[in-house]
Order: sequence, then C-alpha cells, then structure tokens
Amino acid sequence: MTEVTLRNQKGMTSVKEMPILQDGPPPGGFPAVRYARRIPNSGPGGAAVFLVSSLVIGFGFYQVGQGNIHRRAVRAEKIAARQAILPLIQAEEDARFVKELKKQLEEEKEVMAHVPGWKVGENVYSSGRWMPPSTGKLTVDLS
Repeated sequence: MTEVTLRNQKGMTSVKEMPILQDGPPPGGFPAVRYARRIPNSGPGGAAVFLVSSLVIGFGFYQVGQGNIHRRAVRAEKIAARQAILPLIQAEEDARFVKELKKQLEEEKEVMAHVPGWKVGENVYSSGRWMPPSTGKLTVDLS
C-alpha cells in the first residue's frame, strides 16, 4: 500500500510529515497501578498472641502441678494401705514359716533317727554366732 491510500496525502517527503495516530491514555488517565506490598492488618497483634500463649502455657503448668498433687496423694494412700495390711501379711508368712519349719524338723527327725546323739533342729555348724531365719526368730516346740 502506498502512503496516498493510507494517509490520504500525496507526496510525503518525510516521516515527520505523517500525522500522529498512536493510541494514548483515556481522558483522565489510567487508574493507578498498585505495586507496593500492602498486607491487610488482620488478626491479633504480637503482644496479644504473646499474652494468650503465656496464659495457655501457664494453665498447662497449673494442670501438671494439680496432677502431680493428685498422683502424690494416691501414692501416699497406697503406701498407707500397704502399711496397714503389712502386719496381717507378716502374720500369715510367720504362720506359713512355722508350719514349714515343723514339717522340716519332723522330716529331719525321721531321716536322722538312726544317728546316735543327733539333736533335731540344732545347728550343725556350731559357729557360736546366731543367724536369724529369713522372717525373724521363731521357735518350735515339738513336744
């Protein structure tokens, strides 16, 4: 295409003679382009987050302390109950020990009947040092 048909002008001698036909901004200009980093201020501030987290952690420590107090009370109750029934359990063990000791002495009496001068229940080592039985001193009368 020639300049005559494009611009309706004959014989342009320079590009500078061409009329300006470029696009321009709309009347009033373009709207402003937002290029800055603008984060909306949503949510609590740093001091509020610190305060709330401190309160939550403090409450957690309080609960741990209360649990420790409760656990200590349960443990003390268990120990007291064991101490209360200890004499009964010890009495049962002592009775069982005496029964077993009598049985052992009767068996010793039968086994060693043919040995002259054998004393049933006497310590054969005669160390002179008294050694208590495992649950305390118990004497048995075989007569």
